[in-house]
Amino acid sequence: MPAPSTIAAPAIRIESLSKTYAGGKQALDNVSFDVPRGQIFGLLGPNGAGKSTLINILAGLVVKTGGKAIVWGFDIDRHPRNAKRSIGIVPQEILFDPFFTPREALEIQAGLYGVPKAERQTDALLAAMHLSDKANAYARSLSGGMKRRLLVAKAMVHSPPVLVLDEPTAGVDIELRMQLWAYVKSLNAQGVTVVLTTHYLEEAEQLCDRIAIINHGKLIANEPTRELIAKAQDKAVIVTVDHDLTAAPTASCFDKIEITGERQLAITYRKDRVNAGQVLAALQAHGLGIVDVSTKDPDLEDVFLSLTRQSDAA
Repeated sequence: MPAPSTIAAPAIRIESLSKTYAGGKQALDNVSFDVPRGQIFGLLGPNGAGKSTLINILAGLVVKTGGKAIVWGFDIDRHPRNAKRSIGIVPQEILFDPFFTPREALEIQAGLYGVPKAERQTDALLAAMHLSDKANAYARSLSGGMKRRLLVAKAMVHSPPVLVLDEPTAGVDIELRMQLWAYVKSLNAQGVTVVLTTHYLEEAEQLCDRIAIINHGKLIANEPTRELIAKAQDKAVIVTVDHDLTAAPTASCFDKIEITGERQLAITYRKDRVNAGQVLAALQAHGLGIVDVSTKDPDLEDVFLSLTRQSDAA
């Protein structure tokens, strides 16, 4: 496969991508973003936001209405074969042929991509996915988690530089999730660019270098993960006071306050308007002595909910 013309080109470039389905539903509305090479990139959004439509366009399963999609330097319209060879996609749905063994499924998939027999990595992929002992079992006998691992192996038979994982850990147990992420991290360490959609926001926060958020078909955020989390303005403090509480005190600097124990309060405030000192001073003004204070920093879930609510209200 020829290399892309620009060495610094992103792994994926999405330019003004739009998709309107028959009946008028607009799944994507002029979406543009780049996926930098070598990163684990999170693509997040509520159900129906347009994430799967975008992935299906990259996979060649959905025809876009407008805009461009470029994979590893290859336009999906002008160079569809090279674009498809540059990407491996693990679908959200578990799709497999029940009459083939995992080894046969990987060999057939490699053949479809034109991988010469001498260059196939069937056994290595089966081992990486902890499927070696099931290599010759019928796929229909595999558990749900094993089938999902087989889909990951199938996506990697042609050694693509870009791997897209659409909700890969939905409905799988914690052990499998840990195994899958260990494999994804090892691929990324070898230079594979990974695009991940997930509903587990803590996964995205721990794994992703950068995150884009889509809502109602529009891009509403695209920033490095740390910078995105820093945008959250809500901050929480847990305060233990010196006597029992019969009612929660009120103050203009509190966004929300609730009693969480006989002498404990959980207070949410906007860090762009007030600081923790003002919050504690407001409590003391109500005659409450401060015994202990702990803080909760904002996380990706706080940012996600804030941004999607703003987008819904717009």
